[in-house]
Amino acid sequence: MQATPGVQEEESAYAWLRLLVSLTLMTIGGSGMYAITVVLPRIQQEFAVGRSEASFPYAMTLVGFGIGGILMGKLADRFGVMVPVLLGGVALGGGFLMAGSASSLWQFNLAQGVLIGALGSSATFAPLVADTSQWFTRRRGIALAICMSGNYVAGAVWPPVVQHLVELWGWREAYRGIGIFCMVSILPLALVLKRRRPEGLPATGSAAPSTHVSSDRPLNLNPHFFTVLLSVAGLACCVAMSMPQVHIVAYCMDLGFGATQGAQMLSLMLGAGIVSRLVSGWLSDHLGGLMTLLLGSFLQLVALLLFLPFKGLVPLYVISGLFGLFQGGIVPCYALIVREYSPSGQVGTRVGTVLMATLFGMALGGWMSGAIFDWTGSYQAAFLNGIAFNLLNAVVVAWLLRRAWRLALASPSPDGSRLGAIAHRMNARFQRNN
Repeated sequence: MQATPGVQEEESAYAWLRLLVSLTLMTIGGSGMYAITVVLPRIQQEFAVGRSEASFPYAMTLVGFGIGGILMGKLADRFGVMVPVLLGGVALGGGFLMAGSASSLWQFNLAQGVLIGALGSSATFAPLVADTSQWFTRRRGIALAICMSGNYVAGAVWPPVVQHLVELWGWREAYRGIGIFCMVSILPLALVLKRRRPEGLPATGSAAPSTHVSSDRPLNLNPHFFTVLLSVAGLACCVAMSMPQVHIVAYCMDLGFGATQGAQMLSLMLGAGIVSRLVSGWLSDHLGGLMTLLLGSFLQLVALLLFLPFKGLVPLYVISGLFGLFQGGIVPCYALIVREYSPSGQVGTRVGTVLMATLFGMALGGWMSGAIFDWTGSYQAAFLNGIAFNLLNAVVVAWLLRRAWRLALASPSPDGSRLGAIAHRMNARFQRNN
């Protein structure tokens, strides 16, 4: 039997080449997110400011990264993903060069927030995620997981590289060197992405019921309301996720274990997160994005609960590893869900919007946990706050999944997807028993 042209194209060697290039671009673009964390003490010393003022460039980068994702997603929807990536390569390199030459803190903030965050790193995240979802159907989940692992790979690679360059050259020359590297590497890689998505590829994969996909009303909901719900879920889960990721080092120091152990736990989380993303991607190809997201949300809740009673060094290492395994695959599910229930011409914008909400959740959760600690003198209440937001995420996702299952049960015949087939088998069994 001859396969359809669309399926042949989406599973072609070129599609996998695009995925490899996207993974590489995301890893390079992640330099803008992680370099500032390494040079923060030197920024404080260079410009003679307090720790809070020296931390502001990171917040600017994160906010710019989130807002820029929507802009870059719109550009990708209209002109193809190569255009925002080319723009991002120039902006990211230029941002590093400008930041490395900044004579005042406001110039450094401007370079980090606008050039590096909003126009640079953002171009190598949401648009690449949306583009990857366009080229895969049967293996879309694992493809998205591989692509979004670039963010974690960047977190593992760039901090030691930047630290070495800073010790070797100083932070200004290190920034300039990174800027030149970003330009000369991103621009030629972007040319590989010149080809536009072929017409006729199916919108859904084996795990997403095609009866649920509508260009006008995903899950029979207003498309904007659907995007808002996903954004609320994404913000809530990342508020919960940020508590251990942002504060584990400080938490370990408060318990008397030292910063080194806390940094090792954070590294363990990120490393386990890469494994989690790959496993979650495989699961989502079989269960669908909503089911996999709900499973991840539940497991993240379990890990957060474990932080409350256990405070020993070995238990914290174990729980940190479990937390990374449980939460690492959550964020890619949002991009998969958007692709499953949205028309291809809106994927870049909607993926950028939802991923912006997850980034805001990380920023909000990191700040909120610190504020709760200042207020209570303990991280126990901060963990409880994360658990409450995790429950909000689970409620929203469970409601969407219930709606998807009700639509599957109401459809006149199985649509060929695994989720649809399971739903129809359950419906048939219910009718036989009644």
